[in-house]
Amino acid sequence: MYTVIFKIENSGDVKVQAEQGENLLELARKNGVAIDAPCSGNGTCGKCRVKLISGTVETEKNPHLSQEDFDEQWRLACQCRVVGDAVIWVPGSASAFRNNIKTADLGSDEELARYESALDEVFGAGIGRGCTETGVGVAVDIGTTTVTAAMLDLQSGKVLSKASMGNGQIRFGADVINRIIQSAKPGGQERLRHAVREETLVPIFESLCAGAGKAADDITRVVIAGNTTMEHLFVGADAQSIRLEPYVPEFLELHGKTAGELGLPARADAPVILAPNVGSYVGGDITAGVLPAMLWNEEEMTLFIDLGTNGELVLGNADYMLCCACSAGPAFEGGDISCGMRATRGAVDSCVIDPETLVPTLSVIGGGKPLGLCGSGLISMISELFRTGAISAQGKFVRENPRIRYDEFGGAAYILALAEESETGHEITLDESDLDNFIRAKAAIFSAIRTMLMSLDFTVDDIGKIIIAGGIGSGIDIGKAISIGMLPRQDHSKYTYIGNSSLTGACAMLLSDEATEKVFELGRNMTYIELSTHPGYMDEFVAACFVPHTDAALFAED
Repeated sequence: MYTVIFKIENSGDVKVQAEQGENLLELARKNGVAIDAPCSGNGTCGKCRVKLISGTVETEKNPHLSQEDFDEQWRLACQCRVVGDAVIWVPGSASAFRNNIKTADLGSDEELARYESALDEVFGAGIGRGCTETGVGVAVDIGTTTVTAAMLDLQSGKVLSKASMGNGQIRFGADVINRIIQSAKPGGQERLRHAVREETLVPIFESLCAGAGKAADDITRVVIAGNTTMEHLFVGADAQSIRLEPYVPEFLELHGKTAGELGLPARADAPVILAPNVGSYVGGDITAGVLPAMLWNEEEMTLFIDLGTNGELVLGNADYMLCCACSAGPAFEGGDISCGMRATRGAVDSCVIDPETLVPTLSVIGGGKPLGLCGSGLISMISELFRTGAISAQGKFVRENPRIRYDEFGGAAYILALAEESETGHEITLDESDLDNFIRAKAAIFSAIRTMLMSLDFTVDDIGKIIIAGGIGSGIDIGKAISIGMLPRQDHSKYTYIGNSSLTGACAMLLSDEATEKVFELGRNMTYIELSTHPGYMDEFVAACFVPHTDAALFAED
């Protein structure tokens, strides 16, 4: 056995025992040391950077580390094996996903006003307020990346406190597929359950109680909304069937659960209501989110898009609703992108590029120097590169410019920040493989929209309203998202952003038994399309893997 000490920036040291050959990332996971690994340890994302202070680890050179970084003892945790005692420096950025992610959590006046307006619309449509329980309740949106929650007075409906943090499961992978695979490993199901309950929900509940001056026993009602995988992992259910044909989850609805049974810090007999799932990849976050989106009360055809780690869409009106989820991957959260990161301090969230010099003007979350690009920043950056003629429709760099570097193999990268301009002290670049990954992600969104429309024999022109939800949606420039072929070309007035619709819907369910019944009714009445087996979807996807599209007329200016 060897001793490994993790020296965590802005925190205490964690001293653990390790066996010969044990993987360093797995060792950190097992002992609660937060190291971001969006690829779940496959060595493909380069995000689990740690520094060897002393001792020895066995590793191989990885293309995500420059020779300079390697010589300075930077390593990828997922590629290291323990072969002796070691001291490992874990930078603060490795655990930024826990507490520093920018999210739609009712934390701003703008978000709160949007939330109150949505609830007024729900209850103004004839759904009655009031629930069986009295006292206070907690509504939770368990996202793949972030978890947000609010404590409400069940009588007045007043928001007493809010809280959010990164989902502790992130270190097991950025997307639900990696999480499901992890859960199948020995002890994996319990590790993932522990990560979301004990590491995430328990601290959030404690923060809510402290903020509202309440005790855990004051909580008499809880509503949870999450995607199908998150709800399965939260309750400890086997999630394997979600990713395997015929893609039938262990449950769509789960009733009769209590806080005591699920290990939540609330009154033991407090009911825990899980928003219903519709299919493997359309879950309770969407059924809860559709409630404040009001599709069910509209005559005109409405498109609802929830943009996050996953992309889920609902198309319909008061008569019927189709829904689907597209495999956009984690690109919208910065995953699969060499300079990608989540929307935390230091992330570029928008930019403008000079058409002559290609020098960018960057907007950085929190101000200061940039660390990388988040989802909205990627949309903005790629739109600007295309607008200035720096990239072709195929996502290849086609201009000679000091900001564009070509390697000996002909591959190219755009320098969005020089070494002296970045927080890291190293250049921040966006290469052609990054462009390809992002183009595939945006193509997944648009091709899903087209597939749903064609299944109803509709066109984009038949859509009367487009509603964007999710944390990423707040920062998206609609015009730039249209210009790269991610969203359909429509008058911008048709687009509306409604914030965290999942949390808003969960709050409505918290305050109203009738709202809860309505959400279950919506879930039962939605028609779920499994895109992976839908005829014609792959052709649509391939056609959309260009900027903006193989059919440029779809995005031509009027």
